[in-house]
Amino acid sequence: MWLTLAFTSAALLGLYDAAKKQSLTGNAVLPVLLLNTLFSTLLFAPMILSSAFSLGWFEGSIFAVGGGDGEAHLLVLIKAVIVLTSWIFGYFGIKHLPITIVGPINATRPVMVLVGALLFFGERLNLYQWIGVLLGLFSLFLLSRSSKREGVHFTHNIWILMVALSALTGALSGLYDKFIMSQLEPVFVQSWYNLYQLIIMTLIVGLLWWPKRKVTTPFHWSWAIPLISIFLSAADFAYFYALSEEESMISVVSMIRRGSVIISFLCGAMFFKERNLKAKAIDLAFILVGMIFLWLGSH
Repeated sequence: MWLTLAFTSAALLGLYDAAKKQSLTGNAVLPVLLLNTLFSTLLFAPMILSSAFSLGWFEGSIFAVGGGDGEAHLLVLIKAVIVLTSWIFGYFGIKHLPITIVGPINATRPVMVLVGALLFFGERLNLYQWIGVLLGLFSLFLLSRSSKREGVHFTHNIWILMVALSALTGALSGLYDKFIMSQLEPVFVQSWYNLYQLIIMTLIVGLLWWPKRKVTTPFHWSWAIPLISIFLSAADFAYFYALSEEESMISVVSMIRRGSVIISFLCGAMFFKERNLKAKAIDLAFILVGMIFLWLGSH
């Protein structure tokens, strides 16, 4: 069941990336991210209210949210900070870069997660997994070369650095998820961390963007903005429940979720009319083959 949930999450993540790219085109990043956290919070607000006021709306269902003690809320708050850091880096990166470049970079997260699982959870790499890691690194090298045709130099581009930092903190979030999901209920984590993110983003927008809104990139509404929250919330819901199953492996779940790059790559080709697709498709093929080896090595 956890594998099915992981594949479902991957497909939804690909659509999430496409909605995010559309929303950020010519738009201010921080207000879009604030609205994302707002809509995501509203989706789970009934569950929080039901728990806080003992209304029993979702009692006995998978949507029931427990109260949680102070330690549980602290764990969720830490997750909110990690995820929001990854999102801020990632949103700025995807705004200024083709999605067909961002997607493959993000697809290397399983390599980082696998190394983290090796260091922190005692998971050991076998031959197939090492091949998968090396293919992932090689694909990054190829991507850096093909991207030069579009004037994107990996070593001298601040937006590439942003995407790399987003991938790194995203991998850290994945490892942290495996840790907390052994202690907390999935809906409790998802509902409360959305609320904490909303509070943090409100402060960030109020302090950094609002005072300079007239001299910086203006914000404009796009109907793709609520789609970000819908696709992401559904993807995370499937993801958290996958991790909550005892036999799940974070290294495998993370790898499957990066399959979202296929959806985002197709959207980049069809909807955003991005260039240099043949070379990027070859780079993507190495990533996908690497993911297959990671899959084989995990069974």
